[in-house]
Amino acid sequence: MDMTVPDRPQLAELLRQHDIIPTHQRLVIAQALFARRQHVSADRLLEKVNEHHSEVSKATIYNTLNLFEDKGLILAIHVDPERVFYDTHTRPHHHFFDVDTGELMDIETDTLHVEGLPPLPEGTVQERVDIVVRIRHQ
Repeated sequence: MDMTVPDRPQLAELLRQHDIIPTHQRLVIAQALFARRQHVSADRLLEKVNEHHSEVSKATIYNTLNLFEDKGLILAIHVDPERVFYDTHTRPHHHFFDVDTGELMDIETDTLHVEGLPPLPEGTVQERVDIVVRIRHQ
């Protein structure tokens, strides 16, 4: 997706193209989410949205993020069992996760090559490979 900041009509059209009904709350969330290419937690997104629109609940944030992920608008990156980032960059890539700062950073696929994946179970196809390289400061 082109990451120029989309306006509300462009966001509504983007949602419709992904078979998502562009409700007011979904558009408010999409505006905060797609304002730039980013990795954002649900809690941080809730803070951003409620800086201007306090009517959005935590449940609505999670439901919308799950819907956007299901429809391919974002990726969920699970850095540990309790922490998920939502990534607006959906092309194949991997990540560094700084365990000291909690920052997630992109690793473009042309700098990392994965070899030797095991054979897939019968009747399955590979959807994607997610690599999270955990780093810490010395």
